[in-house]
Amino acid sequence: MNHPLDIQADAAVLSLRGVSKKIGSKKIVDQLSFDVHEGEVVGLLGPNGAGKTTTIRMIAGLISMTEGDVFVRGSSIRHEWKNAIRHIGAIIENPEFYPYMTGYDNLKQYQRMNSWISNERINEVVRLVGLEHAMKKKVKAYSLGMRQRLGIAQALLHEPSVLILDEPTNGLDPAGIREMRDYLKTIAREEGISILVSSHLLLEMEQMCSRVVVIQDGKLVTVRSIGENSAAAHEEKNFVRVMFRVGRLEEAKNVLGNMDNAEVLQVAEEQSELLVALRYKDIPDMVTALGAAGVPIYQITELKQSLEDEFLKWTGGNRIA
Repeated sequence: MNHPLDIQADAAVLSLRGVSKKIGSKKIVDQLSFDVHEGEVVGLLGPNGAGKTTTIRMIAGLISMTEGDVFVRGSSIRHEWKNAIRHIGAIIENPEFYPYMTGYDNLKQYQRMNSWISNERINEVVRLVGLEHAMKKKVKAYSLGMRQRLGIAQALLHEPSVLILDEPTNGLDPAGIREMRDYLKTIAREEGISILVSSHLLLEMEQMCSRVVVIQDGKLVTVRSIGENSAAAHEEKNFVRVMFRVGRLEEAKNVLGNMDNAEVLQVAEEQSELLVALRYKDIPDMVTALGAAGVPIYQITELKQSLEDEFLKWTGGNRIA
């Protein structure tokens, strides 16, 4: 019997289908299914102990699955491991290098084990992660952020379709975190690589990712579009919260109060503002109704919930760790 998500699997670069991991009598991951498409950055979120690292290790082929399968470019991790794994680049823990060698020599060492990797490819990935200035330095002189970026460069050398990163910003200062975010977005855009990244920094995920996959107790809670890429997310919402700053506040209250598809949540008399819950697609109708009643509209602002607010709602108040 086909899995209900099999229709989308062909279009996805990375697909999880009913993936489970059981250790003894405890199910660490339970029937997890989601897709990652070409050129997108997807965040894997969940409270402490949700099964994020276990999931990432199964995708990378480091530990076995009890049930289900992972497909990379259509190849099964379970049954076509060699073909599937060649499409994956991953940093699961801190990347390790020869500290007494330069960054360039470390990449050359990896090239020696994979003879098809060209010198041009080394130069390409070095440019992608912004380490052109540091290739002649010994790795022991690198900052943590530089080592992380060198690790990503190494993971990209064999031109994978999927890049998997577990907490790539751990230990980085704010400038390093911002650099990492910018480089990952550049890599996804320029290389067309699908990136799956786990992190406990929700604000960072909100700025980096186009979608998030939220898991709790090893089970899928939701898959949502976020950030600048969430135009489609409005279609997922039943209602949005919109603040109207108007003239003639009482008339505005009457107009909105008579509309079936809107609810006035809050009125700020001094600021002449109304907070209204309505469907996103109904905002133009509301503006038209206010204008027809002669109510001046000075400002319309959608009040968006942060990813942290949404995360706490999705997980019943469990904080990420």
